[in-house]
Amino acid sequence: MGEIVASVQRVTDIMADISAASQEQSSGIEQVNQAVVQMDETTQQNAAMVEEDSADARDREEQAEKRAEAV
Repeated sequence: MGEIVASVQRVTDIMADISAASQEQSSGIEQVNQAVVQMDETTQQNAAMVEEDSADARDREEQAEKRAEAV
């Protein structure tokens, strides 16, 4: 009977270890997810800035062409 109790205790301990490891892994995954969300936001902001810069460059180019034609 003592062996059964000891075996049950070992299984209980192992299950507790697995539970703790799962919680730790879940926390790590959440941190990775937050980092990916931040990278996505930054990428979208950078893409918007690049688009604005491209539009500004096109406007300047058009203005330069008009000035060149006027001269």
